[in-house]
Amino acid sequence: MQIQALDPRSEAALSLLAQSDAYMAALYPQESNHLETPQSLAQPHVHFIGVWLAEWLAGCGAVKVIEDEHGAYGEIKRVFVQPQFRGRGISKVVMEQLEIHLRAKGISLARLETGVHQPEALALYEGLGYDRREPFGPYAPDPLSVFMEKRLSA
Repeated sequence: MQIQALDPRSEAALSLLAQSDAYMAALYPQESNHLETPQSLAQPHVHFIGVWLAEWLAGCGAVKVIEDEHGAYGEIKRVFVQPQFRGRGISKVVMEQLEIHLRAKGISLARLETGVHQPEALALYEGLGYDRREPFGPYAPDPLSVFMEKRLSA
């Protein structure tokens, strides 16, 4: 397993993000999907990583650093693992690497939005210490969304 920063506009990343888009579109209506585009994932304040198994891009994830009136936090985005590679701990590795990135930047709060129809994702985030919270940032209450956050230790 190799984890590395990845250009979200690369051919491999675009293919993986398209799979993620199709998966999310099958679960939720468009207004409940809050997906970052490859162009937005390529911004300087976003850290996008990929997990390679041999020559296959098996999974990805990103964290956006956001500043608001309360300080800085990281928003986890686009965590996705191809179906044939699930069950191998890849999403956990992605999450851990994104948290390491935030800690290295001195950011002690990670937040995310996920959906009610993704029990595996909810179990992963809860297992990693994320707690449910109210909507944050630009998000409005949505019965299909679950909002979570975790305080990161130094």
